[in-house]
Amino acid sequence: MFTTRPELVGDFGMVASTHWLASATGMSVLERGGNAADAAVAAGFVLQVVEPHLNGPGGDVPILIFDPAQGKVEVVCGQGTAPAAATGEALGALGLDLVPGTGFLPNVVPGSFGAWLLLLERWGTWTVRDVLAPAIHYADKGHPLLGRVSSALETVADMFRTHWPTSAATWLPGDAVPKAGSHFTNPVLAATYRRIVDESEAAGGTREHRIRAARDAWYRGFVAEAIGAYCGGTEVMDTSGTPHRGLMTADDLAAWEPTVEEPVTFDYHGHTVCKTGPWGQGPVFLQQLALLEGYDLAAMGPGSADWVHTVVEAAKLAFADREAWYGDPRFSDVPLGDLLSRPYAEERRKLIGDTASLELRPGAPGGRAPRLPHYPDLPDGPATAGAGEPTVAASGEVRGDTCHLDVADSGGMMISATPSGGWLQSSPTVPGLGFCLSTRGQMFFVEQGLPNSLRPGARPRTTLTPSFAMKDGKPWLAFGTPGGDFQDQWTLHFFLNVVHGGMNLQEAIDFPEFHTTHMPNSFYPRDTHPGHILLEDRHDPAVVQELRRRGHLATVGDGWSLGHVSAVAREDGWLKAAANPRGMQGYAVGR
Repeated sequence: MFTTRPELVGDFGMVASTHWLASATGMSVLERGGNAADAAVAAGFVLQVVEPHLNGPGGDVPILIFDPAQGKVEVVCGQGTAPAAATGEALGALGLDLVPGTGFLPNVVPGSFGAWLLLLERWGTWTVRDVLAPAIHYADKGHPLLGRVSSALETVADMFRTHWPTSAATWLPGDAVPKAGSHFTNPVLAATYRRIVDESEAAGGTREHRIRAARDAWYRGFVAEAIGAYCGGTEVMDTSGTPHRGLMTADDLAAWEPTVEEPVTFDYHGHTVCKTGPWGQGPVFLQQLALLEGYDLAAMGPGSADWVHTVVEAAKLAFADREAWYGDPRFSDVPLGDLLSRPYAEERRKLIGDTASLELRPGAPGGRAPRLPHYPDLPDGPATAGAGEPTVAASGEVRGDTCHLDVADSGGMMISATPSGGWLQSSPTVPGLGFCLSTRGQMFFVEQGLPNSLRPGARPRTTLTPSFAMKDGKPWLAFGTPGGDFQDQWTLHFFLNVVHGGMNLQEAIDFPEFHTTHMPNSFYPRDTHPGHILLEDRHDPAVVQELRRRGHLATVGDGWSLGHVSAVAREDGWLKAAANPRGMQGYAVGR
């Protein structure tokens, strides 16, 4: 099968990510004696600098790690929580029935920094100075600006100049949109990270003590103080069309800590797939597997009309359950055991027929009646939202995309991480810090009584969803993708291509992709497009015609536009890696 690049095979180490500079950074750490955790942290901080339209220092990150010393997969939760003042009543008093997509009101505690440093403290060997050095270099000395960053800035430049002057000062040097390929710097961010390093080193003591001092500087020191002062003392324009003051305070940052949790798992054809809990959308991957377990996908063949139809219809059912049942389990009773049970999947599977469903049909796990949120009445539009890089409106509204990073070292450690949030266009740059805050709170519902309702201290039901799979009880595959609601579609298709299509990692990534926009969008304004599917034009035209005959509202798009999957694997005594060619910036490296 044709591939755009080879599947990498070696035995020393592998790094795959959505940007070549991050992958090279991670590999350089492995070459200098660091382990997979050290490499992932250093690469993760570089992604914040070189892909600022997809993630930032004020964003979020869930991380899956397999540590051979413990012999199991664990989840590091870097998803920040809603501020103490963020309530449905507070938004309602402002006349809002949706959390805005930009500005201050959707801000959550920036969890990425804390999660990366917890990974470094518990599993790494390097210091804060070590892992921040590459990011400081690129922020201070510059990096080649991606064309998509320049395009995003062109879209929001007037809004920055008019409403977000701190962002204009950061991202429009000389009051001009920087050109693709230009030498772009962020000296204010470099200074922020240098101060973090200095305060860490000044704390003295053990490596772990200095890492904790760096976290304190962020969550209980100068970073938290700057964030609290700016959010509370400034009104900024957002997608509601009205300026609003922020709800985040320094106390909200001080009260937050990253956590380590057990993954949610499902056994499928000899593979144990691990995902985050239902505070993320990860379990929909597992629900789809439970539904597809009843079909002979290998006989259908990847890319066939039967394959696409069956996978899409299973996705519709799983995502309908996401809408009705998923939320932060610390605040909601999520019936995860029932949702992932085989008897439940058997009942739900009966709803998959020969034609496309145009309904949103959540189930009744354990006999509990589902309740769907109220969605805004919006006009139907094209089924292209989220395809490729994020769609950015002039208001700064983003349909959601992110980054991804996978690492495997020769010692047996493997990591899958999906950093996102804090996009440069999501909220105003915080003065003196050089970055903005995550707007992940737009995924909450103002409507109360739902698993994903806005509540102080709750995690929004994020779309960020790294993946890990064990094979015959041994660590096998770490993988993931950007893509908002499409993440647990594109990664599922990749996984099925490998398991049932017999493809290697690169073949499975390069294979023609598709997705459905049938489910409500997790991002503002939560639009939905019942029955719509989008396919890359490398699909057989006869397949597209047959899908339309079955009732799918099928649109054909560019042949290399959907999915940004990357992966690393440990198999047959080798380490392997592959990365997505779409967008022409993701790369895998290794030896």
